[in-house]
Amino acid sequence: MTRHTPPPPAAGCRNAPVLKQRGQHEVFCGLTGIIWLHRKMQDAFFLVVGSRTCAHLLQSAAGVMIFAEPRFGTAILEETDLAGLADAQEELEAQVERLLERRGDIRQLFLVGSCPSEVIKLDLARAAERLSARHAPRVRVLNYSGSGIETTFTEGEDACLAAMVPALPATDRRQLMLVGALPDVVEDQALDLLAQMGITDVTVLPARHADSDVAVGPNTVFALTQPFLGGTHAALERRGARHIPAPFPFGEEGTTAWLRAVAREFGVDPARFDAVTDAPRARARHAVAKATETLNGKSVFFFPDSQLEVPLARFLTRECGMEALEVGTPYLHKGVVGAELDLLADGTALSEGQDVDLQLDRCRAARPDLTVCGLGLANPLEAEGLTTKWAIELVFTPVHFYEQAGDLAGLFSRPLRRRAALKLEAAE
Repeated sequence: MTRHTPPPPAAGCRNAPVLKQRGQHEVFCGLTGIIWLHRKMQDAFFLVVGSRTCAHLLQSAAGVMIFAEPRFGTAILEETDLAGLADAQEELEAQVERLLERRGDIRQLFLVGSCPSEVIKLDLARAAERLSARHAPRVRVLNYSGSGIETTFTEGEDACLAAMVPALPATDRRQLMLVGALPDVVEDQALDLLAQMGITDVTVLPARHADSDVAVGPNTVFALTQPFLGGTHAALERRGARHIPAPFPFGEEGTTAWLRAVAREFGVDPARFDAVTDAPRARARHAVAKATETLNGKSVFFFPDSQLEVPLARFLTRECGMEALEVGTPYLHKGVVGAELDLLADGTALSEGQDVDLQLDRCRAARPDLTVCGLGLANPLEAEGLTTKWAIELVFTPVHFYEQAGDLAGLFSRPLRRRAALKLEAAE
């Protein structure tokens, strides 16, 4: 087939200077990750130990109807708990006992820390250890922090998966582990492509069910599907697993590079690789081309939000013809996104962390055609005449691998088309 992927830049951005700022920042808290994790892990329950504000956040963000039975809830910390007038540990364990008695379908329970529980130093790790010993083997109880004090919202998933790694059984078998919560249909597509290449000993973290055969050991190699899993990456390496560095499977180029890195690790014949990927690659290029008509030649500015910024900048600049004016990200983990930095054009402005007022000044001065940012900044910037894209939508929408490449490009082209249509309507 004819290859249309642009060549790597003469010099990427791996060693480029990075603007590092620490000041006021605008992000959701890590509790947000529960919204997609509880859908993925079908026999897990997420019990947030927090305030009524935490409960309201989850209910409003998840859109849970009053008659639904979601797989998450909040153990409310009252004033007596916060003031130390009640034994919060004892009350929490009583809540857990009632929950497990009522919900016999729970096989994995996560105690999720929040800002209030961390402020009062509630030891959820010890509570999880005691409860897990009490309810094993039927229920495994783990804990992680979803606090928003010093985190960005995708770190909730990272903390959750990292908490699961130490409890995984050990194995010596040669296997591939896919790491990151993907919608089931997208995960199935990835597994099907790998199976067509002959790679069948594949395990997934997180698994859909707690009794899935997920184990890890020195012969495990893992491929990340999300760029915000730095903590999980470190936890797996501590268990002896080895990371397959690769660009992330966003767009045709990223998906092909990700699959090729895995195929090379498992000795897949290049001819077989091409036979499996040629048709979906062509579909992805065709789908992306429709959005590229709108995106080509336009500029984009990324505020730090989800840690997806670097892979998305690579996709938009190399496959959609956009110019990245600044790529801001909460954390720049070169061990995770190094392969993406190699594909970004030399001279791309990179920033890590945020002082939101200073970054707003740079954005206003640059006047990008499209600004990717959090919800808290989007409406004010729209009022100033800038076209914005909500960063959080990129996490909630299926955007990985070939069949979603067109949808990913469409998420960026639609705001620009909407802005053009509004201008046309105003002119008439």
